Amino acid sequence: MATYHSTRSRTAQLSAKEAIRRGIAPDGGLYVSDELGQSKIDLEGLANKDYFELAREVLGTLLPDYTADEIAACVDEAYGGTFASDEVTPVVDLKGVAGEADQGSAPAYVMELWHGPTSAFKDVALQMLPRLMARTSANAEGAADKIMIVTATSGDTGKAALAGFADAPGCGITVFYPEGKVSRVQELQMSTQEGANVSVCAVRGNFDDAQSAVKRIFADRGLADRLAAAGVQLSSANSINVGRLVPQVVYYFAAYAQLLRAGKIQPGDAVEFCVPTGNFGDILAGYYAQRLGLPVAKLIVASDKNNVLFDFLTTGTYDRQRPFYTTTSPSMDILISSNLERMLYYLAGGDCELVAGLMTQLAQGSYNVPAELLAKIQAVFGCGWADEDQVAAA
Repeated sequence: MATYHSTRSRTAQLSAKEAIRRGIAPDGGLYVSDELGQSKIDLEGLANKDYFELAREVLGTLLPDYTADEIAACVDEAYGGTFASDEVTPVVDLKGVAGEADQGSAPAYVMELWHGPTSAFKDVALQMLPRLMARTSANAEGAADKIMIVTATSGDTGKAALAGFADAPGCGITVFYPEGKVSRVQELQMSTQEGANVSVCAVRGNFDDAQSAVKRIFADRGLADRLAAAGVQLSSANSINVGRLVPQVVYYFAAYAQLLRAGKIQPGDAVEFCVPTGNFGDILAGYYAQRLGLPVAKLIVASDKNNVLFDFLTTGTYDRQRPFYTTTSPSMDILISSNLERMLYYLAGGDCELVAGLMTQLAQGSYNVPAELLAKIQAVFGCGWADEDQVAAA
C-alpha cells in the first residue's frame, strides 16, 4: 500500500486518501509517495484501451487505497458525458494544418485538452478531484465532516475548480485570483459561477502573491485547530494537491495509445512531450507517466516571457527575484513553480533535507542546485521559451 509524506520530511506517513483530503503538508511541503514507479503500467494492449480503462488503471496504481469500485465510479462520474470528445483528450496530427507544415520535419501532434465543460485543460483533473475527495470521508481515521477548498488561480484552475466542486456535498470552495491578471473571459467564468458553496475573491498582486497567501493559510496551525474543532478540514484544488496531479498522468498514456492506434508509432517507441507550463504540474504528470513505464524520450518545458523555468533548467539557479510580465498566456504567468519541488525530491533521490533547504532559500529569493542534480534534471527535461511576438506569430 503506497504511503504519502511531505517532500520536506518523512515524519507523517499518510494514505492517498488522507493526502488528497489535506492537500498540502503542515510543513509547507507537497505530498509524494516513495512507491512511485515500483508498479508499472503494462504497455501490452495499450492501444486497445479507451480513456476510461486507462484512467482506472493509472489511478488504481497511484492511489491504491481506493477500491477498484471507487476508482471506477470516480472515472465514470468525471468523464461520462462531461467531455465533448469521446477520446476525452484527442490527439490531432499537425501535418498539413493551415498548409504550413514542414514536410521534412519530424512528425508533430497536438493533444487537445480543451474539450471539458469549462474549456480549460484542468477540467481533466478537476472533474476527477471532487469525486476522489468525496470518497475520503469514508475514512475511519477521524476525518473531518466537511472540506473547505482554498485555492489560488492564474486563470484556468479557478473556473474548472468552481465547476467541479459546485454544490458538492460536504464541500465549500473559495478561489483567489490576481485582479487584472487573468483574462476577461476567465474572470467572467469565475464571477458568474452558480452554486451555494462557491466564493471568488480578487486579490491585489500576481498569482505568486495569491498562491503564497494560500500556503500561509495552510501553514497556520491555530486556524487549522479552530477549523478542526468545527469539523472542517482545509484542502486545495491546485496541483499542489496530489489528487489534482494524478488524473493528469492519464492523458500521457492516452496520447501514446492514440498514436499506436493510428499506426504513427510502434510499441516501445519513445515520444517527446512539449508542455506549456507555469506551475510545473502538467509536465510533472508526464514525469510520473515516465516513472510508470511510458516510453518518454524528453519532457520539454515551454515557457512564455516569464521564463524562470527556462533559466533554472539551463543554469541550475532558480531566482524568483525578477520582473513579472503580464502576457497573453496568463495561466503561465508564474514565478514560483510549486510542483518543481516534487521533481526536485524525486531526482534528488528522495533527499527531504536538501529539498527543505532549497525551499527555505527560495523564500529568501533564490537557490542553486548541485551540479550532479542539475545533470539528472537535464537528462529528463528540455526547455525553451517564446516572447510575445513569437507567441502572436504562432
